[in-house]
Amino acid sequence: MGSLAADVTQPTFWLSVLEVIWVNILLSGDNAVVIALACRALPPRERLWGMAIGAGFASVLLIVFTGVISVLLTVPYLKLAGAIALLWIAIKLLAPQAHDAEDTPEAVEDLWRAVRVVVIADIVMSLDNVIAVGAVAKGQYVLLTIGLAVSIPMVIAGSAIILALLERFPALVWGGAGILGYVAGDIFASDPIVLQAFGAFSPDHVEMAAQILGAALVIGSGYVWRRQHHLSLDKS
Repeated sequence: MGSLAADVTQPTFWLSVLEVIWVNILLSGDNAVVIALACRALPPRERLWGMAIGAGFASVLLIVFTGVISVLLTVPYLKLAGAIALLWIAIKLLAPQAHDAEDTPEAVEDLWRAVRVVVIADIVMSLDNVIAVGAVAKGQYVLLTIGLAVSIPMVIAGSAIILALLERFPALVWGGAGILGYVAGDIFASDPIVLQAFGAFSPDHVEMAAQILGAALVIGSGYVWRRQHHLSLDKS
């Protein structure tokens, strides 16, 4: 405990905390997008809780995973599964959204559904980010915890700004979902199995193709889903 207290009193400790905050914010742009997309259909009060709880849970899991993530990233099919999960989440976020009244059971259920989406998507998108954040923290969990805890309000603020833009310009929802599809393609292309399967091609070309296909798949699937929904409403 004495050495820990001594570390906290050192300027270098707090400089490292600032580094963790800065790196996490730089890498959390797509996380802010998914938080805004997942919470956009919630009533105002549930929306704030969804952003806060989702970002908080994701940060706690980020801290827990820091010690093992470098090993996990070498496991074949892990990133592949994560990319597929993120694609599905992005497509679902483009689906027609129901709007329930404040404080109803439906609104509460939607709140926890949004939290699950935020946590799962953030974990998938943070597979690589956590290595950078962990490297800055140099294995000091107290430093990592403080840095990520301070980062949470900033990520939520970024989500709130994006959410305001989505409300003002609904068409941006498609761009946000496309970004998630792009990120999913990037994760897909970095899986060891994919790298081995496409070893004859340039990794940069495989990555670019996967990113473009990921974004196109999400936007195309979302468009078909919404069109089918509108056609079914017209028939009824």
